[in-house]
Amino acid sequence: MSERSDPPGEPPPVAHVAQNARVWNYWLGGKDYYDVDQQVGDRITTMYPSIREVARADRAFLGRAVRYLAGEAGIRQFLDIGTGLPTADNTHQVAQRTAPTARIVYVDNDPTVLTHARALLVGSPEGVTDYIAADVHQPRAILDAAEDTLDFTRPVAVILLGVLNFVADTDEAEQIVRTLMSAVPSGSFLALTHPTLELGGEANVEAMEFWNENATPPITARARTQVARFFRGLELLEPGIVSCARWRPGYAAEDEMSVAQFGAVARKP
Repeated sequence: MSERSDPPGEPPPVAHVAQNARVWNYWLGGKDYYDVDQQVGDRITTMYPSIREVARADRAFLGRAVRYLAGEAGIRQFLDIGTGLPTADNTHQVAQRTAPTARIVYVDNDPTVLTHARALLVGSPEGVTDYIAADVHQPRAILDAAEDTLDFTRPVAVILLGVLNFVADTDEAEQIVRTLMSAVPSGSFLALTHPTLELGGEANVEAMEFWNENATPPITARARTQVARFFRGLELLEPGIVSCARWRPGYAAEDEMSVAQFGAVARKP
């Protein structure tokens, strides 16, 4: 087996099929993956060499977005859906560095993530971190469970990084966002990333087809116009819907390589 940090005595839940959270962890340089995840990850990389840059840019976007939200925007509650496997600078770590009292709820339905969730629950003494095993396709259930930790009468940052691409139907994906954002008050935020075949991602077509035939869950890329639907009724922050690598990188955007992954943050008026 590949190097990994298995829970002692617990076999992988689906070791013969590559799974998104584990492959993503492999691309990010983690250890929580199996041979099949490495094999699929390497094959995807051969077809689409910039996929590792996409993974790193998506993770960096999370850090910048959460720092902004916990800092300048003053947000103290975060609902991070599609958490993935713990790595460095998880949402609670970034948020609680700026705001030690921040409350974070992580949501994921991957059993591998669940076995490692304890690593997500070690936050600041002043703050709170919690984990919910739930599916993005059931936003109402997520909200009901999150009420144990979050106060939905106060602003919440809803984080959906690389998650809606696992909802095949765009209308359904939009309705999921509407349900989530309808439950939070004015002054709340939505932070979102999504893969695309634009921004130089045209070469990713073959890789996505291979993924959908050999890994789970299946993935759907979307155009900017489709991603824009998720922000209806919200106020997009500058610079709008851009490559996630170019969302407020802290220096001249043209100096940062674009990746085929949209990123944006918006405020609920």
